[in-house]
Amino acid sequence: MSANSRLITRRNLIAAATTSLVMAQPLISFSSAAATRLQPTPQQTKGPFYPTQWAGDIDNDLVTVTGVDTRAMGKVLHIQGQILDVRGARLPDTMVEIWQVDNNGVYLHPNDNRGNRRVEKGFQGRGRTQTDRDGRYSFRTIRPVAYPGRTPHIHFHVKAPGRRALSTQLYFKGETKNKTDWLFKNAGNAETRAKLITDPQPYDQVEAGAQIGQFDIILA
Repeated sequence: MSANSRLITRRNLIAAATTSLVMAQPLISFSSAAATRLQPTPQQTKGPFYPTQWAGDIDNDLVTVTGVDTRAMGKVLHIQGQILDVRGARLPDTMVEIWQVDNNGVYLHPNDNRGNRRVEKGFQGRGRTQTDRDGRYSFRTIRPVAYPGRTPHIHFHVKAPGRRALSTQLYFKGETKNKTDWLFKNAGNAETRAKLITDPQPYDQVEAGAQIGQFDIILA
């Protein structure tokens, strides 16, 4: 397959995923007269492996890398959601960044030399996108694996115009290591921790064997 063909296929896949989200997920809307406000998404540490460089391929598809013939190993995962404020207003033009380990449990970071494992060339490692006019974002990545001391998770960094940036982490329902992960256990009470959990479902209608998870983020 030529480079141009791969690019067209990649763009079509992302477009299909975004269209599917718009059709499947109703827009969140809250009355200005609502008696209660939304609770902000819990802040969590960026950790030691926040990307040191954002040059090159940094789009919202982490499964393929420009110039690399092989795609990332692991189960493909689409993560989609909305960025809102505590009043329920949608936040367009918000920058959303994610980073995570590859299928070998390695970050794309010069200081991740745990066990001298090599980073997977076919995995982008980090991605960046902006929300649309309805505050929606989407990423195509792989389902992260656990590594010593941590349950599977994806790091998020969100910056909306005129607001304080939020760093947080997304976890997965049913992972056994959630019970022993120190950062997850100390994210608050059960209700608060639930705001950091997604429950991915099959997404075969868009990509065979893939999953999709929802993660809405509330900024203070």
